[in-house]
Amino acid sequence: LQLVESGGGLVQPGGSLTLSCAASGFNLDVYAISWFRQAPGKEREEVSCIGSDGTTTYADSAKGRFIITRDNVKDAVHLQMNSLKPEDTAVYSCAAVSVCGLGPYGFWGQGTQVIVSS
Repeated sequence: LQLVESGGGLVQPGGSLTLSCAASGFNLDVYAISWFRQAPGKEREEVSCIGSDGTTTYADSAKGRFIITRDNVKDAVHLQMNSLKPEDTAVYSCAAVSVCGLGPYGFWGQGTQVIVSS
């Protein structure tokens, strides 16, 4: 049972990327799903979360630029990242939790690398 991230890559500052989080072996729809990121030498940061009911939360660093959505048909969660900045460079991972903001988090994926650079 694991989450699998995809969609990372190299993008220029100001560009956009959409990350996807899919489940392997279970259904996502009963869980809240959080996106985290960790840059080299920095602590892991929760970027955004979407509840099983669709409610969303965002870190201040993501507000106004990132959008988290659920695709219940494909059983996936997407993180659309716009107006990317070099400081958004990090490994992005998703994790499942019962309710946004309340741990513990589980089913961590391997992560996907995002590099924002010209």
